[in-house]
Amino acid sequence: MNYQQILPLVLMFAVVYLFMILPQQRRMKKEKAFESTLKVGDKVITKSGIHGRVSELSEKTVIIETMAGKIKFERSAISMEMSAALNTTVAEEKK
Repeated sequence: MNYQQILPLVLMFAVVYLFMILPQQRRMKKEKAFESTLKVGDKVITKSGIHGRVSELSEKTVIIETMAGKIKFERSAISMEMSAALNTTVAEEKK
C-alpha cells in the first residue's frame, strides 16, 4: 500500500476539520451557553432584527416585549452577537 497516495487525502480531511467543523462546534457551544443564560429583563435582538426585552422564559421559547406588544420566539432565534453588543452599549451608558 502506498502511503504517499493516502497522506494528501488525510491532510485534506484534517484541514477541513480544523478550519470548518471545529469553529462551527465552538460557535454552537457559545450560542447554547448564551441561550441558557438568558433571563427576564434582558434586552435582546432577534436574528430577524426585532428589538425587545425578555418578559417570559420557558424551556424552548422566549416571549419578547416590543413596542408593538409581546411576541413568542424560539430561544435559538435570539442573536448572540447583536444582543451582546446591545447590552454592552447599555452598560456603558449607565456609567
